[in-house]
Amino acid sequence: MNKATRVPTRIMPAAEQAYAYPLLIKRLLLSGVRYQPNQEIVYADKLRYSYTTLLERIQRLANVLTAAGVKPGDTVALLDWDSHRALECFFAVPMLGAVLHTVNVRLSAEQVRYTMNHAEDRLVLVHDDFLPLMAQLRDDLPTVEGFIRLSDADPEPQGVPLLGEYEGLLAAAEPQFEFADFDEHSLATLFYTSGTTGNPKGVYFSHRQLVLHTLVEQGTLAACGEAPLLRTGDVYMPITPMFHVHAWGIPYVATALGIKQVYPGRYEPNRLVRLFREEGVTFSHCVPTVLQMMLDCDEGRRVDLAGWKMLLGGSALTMGLAQRASERGISVHCGYGMSESCPLLSITHLSAEQLALPMAEQLSLRIEAGVPIALVDLCIVDSEGREVPHDGESLGEIVVRAPWLTQGYLHEPEQGAALWLGGWMHTADLACIDAAGVVRIRDRIKDVIKTGGEWVSSVALESLISQHPSVASVAVVGIPDPHWGEQPLALVVCRDGMQFDQATLAGYLQPFVDRGQLNKWAIPRHVRCVGELPKTSVGKLDKKRIRQTLDTVTAQARPVA
Repeated sequence: MNKATRVPTRIMPAAEQAYAYPLLIKRLLLSGVRYQPNQEIVYADKLRYSYTTLLERIQRLANVLTAAGVKPGDTVALLDWDSHRALECFFAVPMLGAVLHTVNVRLSAEQVRYTMNHAEDRLVLVHDDFLPLMAQLRDDLPTVEGFIRLSDADPEPQGVPLLGEYEGLLAAAEPQFEFADFDEHSLATLFYTSGTTGNPKGVYFSHRQLVLHTLVEQGTLAACGEAPLLRTGDVYMPITPMFHVHAWGIPYVATALGIKQVYPGRYEPNRLVRLFREEGVTFSHCVPTVLQMMLDCDEGRRVDLAGWKMLLGGSALTMGLAQRASERGISVHCGYGMSESCPLLSITHLSAEQLALPMAEQLSLRIEAGVPIALVDLCIVDSEGREVPHDGESLGEIVVRAPWLTQGYLHEPEQGAALWLGGWMHTADLACIDAAGVVRIRDRIKDVIKTGGEWVSSVALESLISQHPSVASVAVVGIPDPHWGEQPLALVVCRDGMQFDQATLAGYLQPFVDRGQLNKWAIPRHVRCVGELPKTSVGKLDKKRIRQTLDTVTAQARPVA
């Protein structure tokens, strides 16, 4: 792993009147308007308008925010579902030189209060669904000076003093606004990610970082091996929250390309599938648990899903779920990243030869984290910081460098120093890498199970167990064992009318042991069937919560001698 030393170089002087072009978010907005001024932005079944109107609405919003007292450097909070309003805020707020704080609306009230105070939010744009929460917290938000209502209904809510309602304020505002240039390193966005302990941590990105991430992500999605994911003829619908890592940055890509965008509002699986069908959606992204919900809903069972390209991330895509999606016509691809990485670091990259393989063989490639994208330096290192061999087997922690990685945590210098220990961002993800550069995530470091001195990957076990016909979903965690240190515990959600127990699991996994694909000691000796699995605020399996209830789980598990 190199030290990335810097050497003196020759720098030429600029002409006296040469323009130092800053990389600002406003540059991403104009290209889509040029390419496709009449292309549509759609909000569920409620509203649709053109890119020309999008530009005008962003300028009106800038006038509204300025009239509300927002200045460069101020932080503006947004509490909304995935909507056209959120897209407008993605541009208008940072283009003013202010900072957009996308509040995680699925956090607890206490965590929302903490994040809004920690961010020092000044103005709050809040959907009707979250006005009761703001009414509850308003006296504990000392930096907040005003609220703007975001509404899909008519009745005037009570409980929070409002500067006005979003659409009414936009209608009354001037339709032109001159966005100034400023330093490209200016802070643009802020959101909070929950760690394993303590309060949520503030992750922030500059204009320069977001522009560079957008440009590389745009090129990657358009030239993703022989299977491009997002081009100008596609129709895009996000199925990850816009409050989390800018919906993976793809709204910026879609707007720069000028493609049709469909924003679904609050996620409801049947509505998502209906919008896919009615609006001709061709590309989406989500976490695996949401994909499973869409496959299991009434609409998902009866609608032909062919032609839907889906980028999966946030947690490992199991082989069982990938098979189900593929059988329904969805083209699955995986990417890898984290909140702190803006997020994209690697993506499935299939050659023409690989695409010619039977889908059963392709899926083993499609569920991996893929190849690092352009401008990403990715290494896998052992506990001593030494790079592991590219043999597809040696395990280590992923550490990365890229021009769009958060440079720390807001007001948390010690946590930022730990994140960037040794000049590389530490992901806490355990992986291997092969000679072709394909990254294979094996576990979060905190989730890997150590039994009898041997490491067992919960991700690998979940992928195998997910393929059993009785299993709808599964999570594997380690539970204490007085002899072996830890033993794997499988929590299984069964398909309707199906049953599953440890004997079934052991019999199912034994052929994988016989073929050398699994070690005998990795077979879980504890199985518990559950009605559902805990999930985080962004839809991932919440193994932290599972571990917090291990005493209860262990008491109800069924050990086998």
